[in-house]
Amino acid sequence: MALLASLPGAIAQGLVWGIMAIGVYLTYKILDVADLTVDGTLCTGACVAAVMILSGVHPLIAVLCAALAGAIAGIVTGLLHVALGIPAILSGILTQMALWSVNLLILGGKSNVGLSVRTSHILLSLSDIPSALLVLALFCAVLIALLYLFFGTEFGAAIRATGSNPVMSRAQGINTDLCKIVGISLSNGIVALAGALLAQYQGFADVNMGRGAVVIGLAAVVIGSALVRRLPQNFALSLAGVLAGAIVYYLVYQVVIFVGFDTNLLKMFSAVVVAVFLGAPYLKNKFFRKKTSAKTGKGGGT
Repeated sequence: MALLASLPGAIAQGLVWGIMAIGVYLTYKILDVADLTVDGTLCTGACVAAVMILSGVHPLIAVLCAALAGAIAGIVTGLLHVALGIPAILSGILTQMALWSVNLLILGGKSNVGLSVRTSHILLSLSDIPSALLVLALFCAVLIALLYLFFGTEFGAAIRATGSNPVMSRAQGINTDLCKIVGISLSNGIVALAGALLAQYQGFADVNMGRGAVVIGLAAVVIGSALVRRLPQNFALSLAGVLAGAIVYYLVYQVVIFVGFDTNLLKMFSAVVVAVFLGAPYLKNKFFRKKTSAKTGKGGGT
């Protein structure tokens, strides 16, 4: 019964991190870029939202400002990569390092600040799971709809083409540098949006809360891809699959904690999940190639 009672909370947690995972999906799957900025921008979104809400700003405006702050951080990463020629993964690390100091400044030098539903007007809270699920479902639906519409435009298609084949995209007159900057900026804006919602849901913003976020995001992406692999290919469905992947991840996470798994090893558990889901398709293809080669060799011998 205790496990069943904890599942709605796990679903709510999965939806929050699912929004973050959609941001990771845009860089990892659409742009084919490994962006580690997200570990910093998740925290930036949480810090901006928390400080603004404590200052009396409406939580919805605070969430939008948090997303804008994350988008600006993404622009910095994009410029480091495009304008200075720094590899994308290193650009993300540099921005992430800078954001740690920025996040401390936003929090006024404190390592964390608290948000209470009793003293602050917030959109969702851990103390009211049903309302939190409703708010998160609404945010997820609006986000998927907006992204579906955006990537259906000419510029959105250009971003997708840039990630698919940058050389051919440039040959077709697409400004691939601009597409990369906008794509990375959009991704980190969404991650910061998730951070703003997470801070309200859990009741605090901490300067270290984004550490390891990219691993959770990748886990949601690869699990979601596996869930929708056999379904008709559709962009909106793929995004919904990422959300489902995050929910599955946190449901498993909750079960693992319930059965007494050492909580100190949960980060390792996340890494193993990602490694298994990323490596399984490669090993599967390698196995079938060997099997096919063996059959071909036998056929040629006869």
